[in-house]
Amino acid sequence: MSTVTPRAPAPCPYGAARPRPANRAASFALNASILAALLAASSAPTPLYPLYQDRWQLSALTVTVVFSAYALALLMTLLTTGTLSDRLGRRPVLVAALILEAVAMVLLASADGAAVLIAARVLQGVATGAATSAAGAALLDLDDPLRPGRAALTNSIAPVAGMAAGVLAATLLVRLAPAPTVTVYALLAAGFAVQAVAVLCTAETARPRRGAPRPRLGVPPRARRALLTAGTGVVAIWALGGFYSSLGPALVRLVAPGAPRAAGGMVFFTLSATAALTVWALRHTAPAVAATGGSLAVVPAAALTLSGLHGAGLPAVYGGAALAGAAFGAVSQGALRMTLASLDERDRAATLAAYYVLSYLSMSLPAIAAGAATEHYGLRGTSHVYAVAAALLAVAAGAALAATRRTASPTAGGHPR
Repeated sequence: MSTVTPRAPAPCPYGAARPRPANRAASFALNASILAALLAASSAPTPLYPLYQDRWQLSALTVTVVFSAYALALLMTLLTTGTLSDRLGRRPVLVAALILEAVAMVLLASADGAAVLIAARVLQGVATGAATSAAGAALLDLDDPLRPGRAALTNSIAPVAGMAAGVLAATLLVRLAPAPTVTVYALLAAGFAVQAVAVLCTAETARPRRGAPRPRLGVPPRARRALLTAGTGVVAIWALGGFYSSLGPALVRLVAPGAPRAAGGMVFFTLSATAALTVWALRHTAPAVAATGGSLAVVPAAALTLSGLHGAGLPAVYGGAALAGAAFGAVSQGALRMTLASLDERDRAATLAAYYVLSYLSMSLPAIAAGAATEHYGLRGTSHVYAVAAALLAVAAGAALAATRRTASPTAGGHPR
């Protein structure tokens, strides 16, 4: 994998010391923390949805619209500005996006109804869409030749670890903070402001090119083949993630009406935490093998979740979420390592943007459909159809990946040391 030698750093504001160009580790850690924080902010509202529903009498459809407004705004941003950092550089895009993210957090903290909540989530989606491809590409720029594959691993683990942290923090604040719908966003806004200042202290890792930025999701042929092969599995696991993130708390209340309020948020924490652990555990596994095994794990995950609606109760729902998390971690890290292998610098942001476009389409559109179906057929019936559809997609993905492994050597993304 090619690497880019960082340029001389820009002056750091407020009189701070200039970073050394050779200090890749600090820049790498900062960009990983940005990815984690962005995804923590994206999942933080999940434990708060029941509070919003009780306070403003929101329907299940409205909740999924609030959830999906973020994902669709992120998607549109990736389609239009996903390669902006290739033209302008990583630093200016990240600074602007982090400031916008902080503004979105302030708007979420002051929300007094569904309309403001949706507007804030749209703003958050725009900021996250601009920042994720830039931060992810910066990680690839900073990849250490002596530790190949570390950037792809970090691009896989940082988002799911961030989602787990965001859900856990918000769940704890629901129980402990006097104003949970304000406190969590205030803390996140402060964190994004600090990160924006820190980015100004780092070196630029990309070589900005001349010409006006233009939408581009072009993926080089080798990466395109990998993404197409694993794409059905990516659709299945991100659709499951969208279901647990938007309707997971409602599912918990349906299965166990007397469960503590925190139990609703913790079901998505279970999924995302298990996903992060799985990414780490399978970091030395061949990516095609990991993606195949993860795809097939969706079937028992769906079955176990549905058994919770047939008498097995809350333990089955949590067990299904844990299995879904293992599938999510295995497929996402396998697919990313297959797709990002040996990318040239000019293709990094565009390829990451294409991956996230597929991911967030898979997360948002089925979730909206599920919210609408819940209004007409109830959450129980909708859950059955959703789980069966995800399982069928996953089986198809497992078959496609297995066929590819039989006819060609799997694409390796390198093993981090």
